[in-house]
Amino acid sequence: MDMDRIACYRAISTRDARFDGRLFVGVKTTGIYCRPICPARTPKFENTSFYPSAAAAQEAGFRPCLRCRPETSPDLAFWRGTTNTVSRALALIEAGGLDEADVEGLANRLGVGARQLRRLFRQHVGASPIAVAQTRRILLAKQLIHETSLPMAEVALAAGFNSVRRFNETFLEMFGRSPAKLRRIRDKPRREAGALSVRLPYRPPYDFDAMLSFLSLRAIPGVEVVSENTYRRTIAIGDDCGVISVAPADKNRVNVAVRFPNMAALPQIIARVRRVFDLAADPDTIGTHLALDSLLAPLVAARPGLRVPGAWDGFELAVRAIFGQQITVPAATKLLGRLVEAHGVPLPAATRDGEGLSHLFPSPARIAKADVAVLGMPNARAMAVTSLAQAISADPAIFSRGASLEEAIAKLRSLPGIGEWTAQYIAMRELREPDAFPAADIGLLRAMVSADGSRPSPTELLSRAERWRPWRAYAALHLWAAGTTRPTASGKVNEREAA
Repeated sequence: MDMDRIACYRAISTRDARFDGRLFVGVKTTGIYCRPICPARTPKFENTSFYPSAAAAQEAGFRPCLRCRPETSPDLAFWRGTTNTVSRALALIEAGGLDEADVEGLANRLGVGARQLRRLFRQHVGASPIAVAQTRRILLAKQLIHETSLPMAEVALAAGFNSVRRFNETFLEMFGRSPAKLRRIRDKPRREAGALSVRLPYRPPYDFDAMLSFLSLRAIPGVEVVSENTYRRTIAIGDDCGVISVAPADKNRVNVAVRFPNMAALPQIIARVRRVFDLAADPDTIGTHLALDSLLAPLVAARPGLRVPGAWDGFELAVRAIFGQQITVPAATKLLGRLVEAHGVPLPAATRDGEGLSHLFPSPARIAKADVAVLGMPNARAMAVTSLAQAISADPAIFSRGASLEEAIAKLRSLPGIGEWTAQYIAMRELREPDAFPAADIGLLRAMVSADGSRPSPTELLSRAERWRPWRAYAALHLWAAGTTRPTASGKVNEREAA
């Protein structure tokens, strides 16, 4: 990736926060790499080198700064729009795609060769896929050392190290001191009764009110609750279950409190929280592009920090979309509550937080054997849900990202009960495809009504939306958030509104 040294040096000299997460500076005389906002004295120009990612700086032999803490910088998806393959690969790595597989396996999932994937990473990230995975592991461990009171053995496990010995060796090599000594020189870790607390950064601005409003309207009774500016939900990974809560924090971060028995699942939990709250978005890049359209410009100006809400689980999202066809949002939510009460697994009493969280969302295997029609829904829709559950039980990887948006949509449309709109909606929220776009959505079509009152066809809307690529999902959120989607005269709403 081309890094203009003069422009980069100007950014670190002025400590320009706009470049935080976009570049990292390696200081040759100290062997340390920093964020552009580091409070340390600016190094001489000839002693600096610049990198597009923390992984690139670490692969070049630099170690993280203890003052500006690169692990707390926003992890921006600025490469999106440059190469979708790298974007998808990074999402898979964050979700653990290299924990059990190698680069060849990762490349196969993306439909490219391993050599091509390595070349793309060198070009756009400045480091290899393996280096990216290793850097994420090291920086997560460093964050847990600073911000939690976990014993070092649990820190090693939570960060994905195979052994405490390897964990200690890595930190001695990287920082010249043991993890325990690294903790002692930092502030006293925060403690929360029964919970591990981690803060995740994002790039401002962030419209947190809009995010919570979206999630609150669709919160499934017993599974999700939004109250007091906080989102809470039950979670299950493997055979373990627990509860998380997410709330805004200072310094452009969100605070994530995790109550979960297996700390080895922490990287997966963090990856899912980042996905739900769209913490990797770069609002400046997205907003600047969308504002080139005269229709979207005032919407972007009104809500510069609008994000695309993600989903905790693809199956849960797909069931909601099917349940919500041709009924209102409250009706769909009530129906999902019945499903959870009838077929969800109750949380252990010790795990409940007294905030209305009582059950886990039913697994595909449980719904595949259930008669959901008795909940009060049309037989055709009930059959679609059952068939979908059976398909997901047979292939749990259906909702994983693939080689392209088009391929993902085709795979989703092959599932029972999933049409074009639902496939695009799942791609937006679960697969985190920034260019997914449900062109047949009635709300979007209404938003594009011309001065003479004529409404475009989905094909015409797709043509108009070409100028919004590769951020059409964000364009859709701006149109929806502007209040352009309203109930029909019959009181029914389209599938998007109920999903």
